[in-house]
Amino acid sequence: MDKIDASMKAFFLFVGLVLWAGIWLTGFEVVHWILFLPATFFLISAVTGICPGMIFFKEVFRDK
Repeated sequence: MDKIDASMKAFFLFVGLVLWAGIWLTGFEVVHWILFLPATFFLISAVTGICPGMIFFKEVFRDK
């Protein structure tokens, strides 16, 4: 598993909080459910230090 450094954790935390603030300001019942996915994944990545999206794309674009 790839661990991310503190600057990436801070970035994911900031972006996740901005997305959740936007969802809250717009209204939870108005926002489409798909927007909850990246907002949640950003916060999970910030807390755990493991970013599934980065792991996936490193595998996809890996040099062979």
